[in-house]
Amino acid sequence: MKIKTISIDSVIIYFKQEISEEVLNQVQSHYYRLKDLKGIIDITPSYCSILIRYDLNIYNDKSIKDTIINLINRLAEANPTIVNQYHSNLSSTVGLASANHPKTIKIPTIYNERDLKRVANHNNLTIEEVITLHTQKTYRVYAIGFMIGFAYLAKIDKKIITPRLSTPRAKIPKGSVAIADNQTAIYPKDSAGGWNIIGHTEFNRFEEFNIGDYVKFERI
Repeated sequence: MKIKTISIDSVIIYFKQEISEEVLNQVQSHYYRLKDLKGIIDITPSYCSILIRYDLNIYNDKSIKDTIINLINRLAEANPTIVNQYHSNLSSTVGLASANHPKTIKIPTIYNERDLKRVANHNNLTIEEVITLHTQKTYRVYAIGFMIGFAYLAKIDKKIITPRLSTPRAKIPKGSVAIADNQTAIYPKDSAGGWNIIGHTEFNRFEEFNIGDYVKFERI
């Protein structure tokens, strides 16, 4: 794990650059412990990093890094399950226990949308096989963005991995269930987008999504 300066009031914590449960658990643990630090204006977790914007009246570049390091070290010392300690050279990895309790969110989904056939043809599958492969997995929330409530869920079964559309659509309806590459997601509002739309849900509690949560799609 490394901390780097990206602007006068922002730093970013980098974890191992891969999409994996191990990295997600590290991002999740650190996020829930760092977000309540005094003087943190904004904190944004992603697949392999955490972006922190801080109050310049409270911190400078050195003091925010020292504060982050000291907090992580204190937590590591208090947690006997930690194997890898975080050192001041910012080069090692910490595996902190989760600070929250991930929940499972079930998404009732109607699979009848425009790109089901495209996904099936791309992967030499039937439409029923695509639906089965999409519903049989439980996904994790790896990140939230590019809009409020848009949860990036991974990983889908490799048999249905399908690239984004070459030309994004001007409008994807709210509630559209989609896949792109090895991820799946739900559009929380009408939006332009290039993901493959395979279903629709009336689920509307997008504010409930938090990184680390589990999501299960259920066919109706």
